[in-house]
Amino acid sequence: MKKKSQTNTGTITPNRDAVLYDRIRELIIAARKTVARGVDLVQVLTGFEIGRHIVDHEQQGKDRAAYGKEVLKILAERLTVEFGKGFSLSNLKSMRQFYLQNQHRIGQSTTGQLDSPQKSQSLTDQFALPQKGQSPSGQSRPFTLSWTHYVFLLGIKNPDERSFYEIEAATQNWSVRELKRQFGSSLYERLALSRNKEGIRKLAEKGQIVSQPKDLLKEPLVLEFLGLDEQTRYSESDLESAIINQIEKFLLELGKGFLFESRQKRFTFDGDHFFVDLVFYNRLLRCYVIIDLKLDKLTHQDLGQMQMYVNYYDRHVRTPDENPTIGILLCKKKHDALVEITLPKGSNIHAKEYQLYLPSKEELRRKLVEWTEAVDNG
Repeated sequence: MKKKSQTNTGTITPNRDAVLYDRIRELIIAARKTVARGVDLVQVLTGFEIGRHIVDHEQQGKDRAAYGKEVLKILAERLTVEFGKGFSLSNLKSMRQFYLQNQHRIGQSTTGQLDSPQKSQSLTDQFALPQKGQSPSGQSRPFTLSWTHYVFLLGIKNPDERSFYEIEAATQNWSVRELKRQFGSSLYERLALSRNKEGIRKLAEKGQIVSQPKDLLKEPLVLEFLGLDEQTRYSESDLESAIINQIEKFLLELGKGFLFESRQKRFTFDGDHFFVDLVFYNRLLRCYVIIDLKLDKLTHQDLGQMQMYVNYYDRHVRTPDENPTIGILLCKKKHDALVEITLPKGSNIHAKEYQLYLPSKEELRRKLVEWTEAVDNG
């Protein structure tokens, strides 16, 4: 008498598991046929669909955790033999996690017809790339980054933070390296700390929207890429030169819409010459942004000087259709009370701190939780 297959812990069901393998195998082959038409999207959708099949398969078995682990291990071994290391156990786990995190974004399986009588239909057609801005279902295109981007995003536990970095990476065309750097510099937390609860919600839904000067501001500015040692003496000129040498990275840290105009910009007033350290233009806000670098303790004279710079640009440089100039004093240590008492309310001048090392994400997250709780209670 033939012994029945069992589905208890640690036991593989040959027929059903063979079906799983055949489905994923056909999926991979179909994806590879369309690689020239969009490798990134195909790879992401393939990972999503493999994750879907794995999860669906697990939900049909008993003792799913242990059973699924064993099935996944054997599946990885078989796929690796035929298709290479891209289908290792760790990669299959990532695909499974990717599907679980994003299953709400695609309503119908890209390969749903595998189960239908029309199975002979070319899977290549099902992987046909959508028009720009379109998804396979004709709605908003759900995935726009590479698979490597999404693998990194899998490690971000907070769904709002993960959504923010995905949106920014897509809209700003960040490489994976740039994405990792922005995450490492705690961009989300630094922006969130300058916003109310509604502003934080919009970060998760829309990314960083720049429509007013305060949307540009974050603190601290993280300048670890300058290569300056926090413990070594350096001058304002050294800091300025280091920024110019790394201007592309500095623009990335400043944020959206910044264009570099000049350094040590000279203007003459009443026979005296004055020099602005760095001058930028923000095309989104349509205004000049001037930056003065300060190493020593911030003084009211520094604030007064910046007010003069801003006034000069507003009266003699900007055109009538441009918005008021923004002044930023970039310093090691600001004095909040001094800034508040010196500058009028609603001033377009801001003192912001910088640091030469990556911030502690845990400390910033703690501050964000405390700030959110204070808003809720107050």
